[in-house]
Amino acid sequence: ASQAFNQVKAPMPGLVLDILVKEGDVVNKGDSVLILEAMKMENVIKAEGSATVKTIHTTKGAAVEKNTILIELEA
Repeated sequence: ASQAFNQVKAPMPGLVLDILVKEGDVVNKGDSVLILEAMKMENVIKAEGSATVKTIHTTKGAAVEKNTILIELEA
């Protein structure tokens, strides 16, 4: 699996409203993993494939920049 697929990155600067997974969780393609608020809108970030949540690099309420790695997945 490519490295890009194994990282959930912020698509835009925003605020982490909620983290919907925890380390060790198994996610499937299309599963919601995180909610990012940007420009007054809630953006649900989804998994791009089946994987296990390896490391969560952010916390609820954190302000993140575009392309910040939020969650690392292990296929």
